[in-house]
Amino acid sequence: MSESVQEPVARFCGNCNCGCPQVFVDHDAPEERRIRITDDFGQQIQVSADQFRDLLEQAKTGSLDPVTTMAG
Repeated sequence: MSESVQEPVARFCGNCNCGCPQVFVDHDAPEERRIRITDDFGQQIQVSADQFRDLLEQAKTGSLDPVTTMAG
């Protein structure tokens, strides 16, 4: 079985080589799971491009800003 082609798009740390959270496009995955987001604990989520677009739009408009105050 061949491995899928996963194109790295963004890294959210970049200051080390510790397995920082990253975003990948998995070209071989089904459309509803094409965007893969990994964390530095080995976990991942897979979403569609539309779901990821919605997440980005919410971040751009500030809708997700309260998350940072709740978590910090």
